[in-house]
Amino acid sequence: MKLPQDFKEKMKNILGDEYDDFIKSLDQDRFYGLRVNTLKISVEDFLKISPFELTPIKWTEDGFYYNKNESPGKDPYYYVGLYYIQEPSAMLPGNIIDAREGERILDLCAAPGGKSVQILAGLKGKGLLVSNDISPKRVKALIKNVELVGAKNVVVTNDTPENLAQCFYEYFDKILVDAPCSGEGMFRKDSDAIRSYNKFKNEECSKMQINILKEAHKMLRKGGRLVYSTCTFDPLENEITIDKFTNEYKEYRILKIDRVDGIDKAKKEFYHGDQEIENAVRLWPHKLKGEGHFVAMLQKGEDELGGNNCKEDDIKYINLDKKHIEAFRDFQKENLNIELKGIFKREGNSLYMVPKGLPSMDNIKVVKYGWYLGDFRNYKFEPSNSLIISLNSDDIKNTISLPYNSCELIRYLKGETLIRREKDNGYVGMLLDGFTLGWAKQQDYILKNLYPKGWRKIN
Repeated sequence: MKLPQDFKEKMKNILGDEYDDFIKSLDQDRFYGLRVNTLKISVEDFLKISPFELTPIKWTEDGFYYNKNESPGKDPYYYVGLYYIQEPSAMLPGNIIDAREGERILDLCAAPGGKSVQILAGLKGKGLLVSNDISPKRVKALIKNVELVGAKNVVVTNDTPENLAQCFYEYFDKILVDAPCSGEGMFRKDSDAIRSYNKFKNEECSKMQINILKEAHKMLRKGGRLVYSTCTFDPLENEITIDKFTNEYKEYRILKIDRVDGIDKAKKEFYHGDQEIENAVRLWPHKLKGEGHFVAMLQKGEDELGGNNCKEDDIKYINLDKKHIEAFRDFQKENLNIELKGIFKREGNSLYMVPKGLPSMDNIKVVKYGWYLGDFRNYKFEPSNSLIISLNSDDIKNTISLPYNSCELIRYLKGETLIRREKDNGYVGMLLDGFTLGWAKQQDYILKNLYPKGWRKIN
């Protein structure tokens, strides 16, 4: 691997005797990982049906290495959201934030969504995740990924930390800042990271990271926890950034993160800083099976951490007239075995179930207000894929379960029309081995495919 000369000189300075091992590791094959989505299936049950050869990742109970010659992104189980493909070391920040039922959590720099998905699994459908990314392009992938895993209690925003801070003052129990960085830990995984290395100077990144942390501070309640992470090696963006932040905001202390399976402590020698920085950790590619990360967990003040215990509302409608309500109720009666309860909000033609306890977000760019249920077309309700993939098969009246790797399943995932032996009319829930997958609409013997174009299997 051809590395930038200034990067090599810097790393030799930082690592000393470990430098040769570090450089050799970058010429070795990268590692591949996936995390089981426990919103849909337990780890134990997934291992019984997994088509992949999996080896546990020691720093997260739901994470596994898979072989580089396998393609989980093309496997049918990917399309029902049974797992999320994620670089192994990137699984640590979402794990140590330790999301609990009922908490309010912010993932401030969230796209493409791996850490948000991990947080949502910990919330177990209770409480709230606000998942934000400043990039309009990247936020599209974020929306798809949180919907694909069947998450209901997530709001996706596309705004600056400064604007969010005006809306969510001391609102969150926990905040994850997986900060934009120079990306040195991506070199082995992505050759583009090497080519763009000089575009992202460490000094500029550090200033941006501290500014983001300052805005995060405004949104974190007293006693709350802030997890900061990067996928870069430079101390300026890691230990020094945390040192500068905690020197200005002295109410923070750095909590100890367990070091397992080659995880190393952060180094106070990198900048002659406070001993407490060694409670943070580094993941080096020459010491473990991963690309590299820095992670620090901070607590704001000494108050005990406990969730806000957000509870489900009964039924409330926002911006829906009588015809909208009737159309949605008719759909439920005809197609579902359950009655959905909560706060229903119409935004444009789209219907959402909004998490309880949100402040006014009128001045925030919201791109997903909660659980996206579907759209109104001339007062007819058309369900979304986000609705069905978040339901259990028993919740749906009329279903067809397609076997794993069957020809009909592959055709459905590619958006093709299917034929049914029994004549009928109306919505049909399509399943994969009993897991909810998507909708079709039957007209006599024809099943019109409603699987979203952006989700379809290409090959």
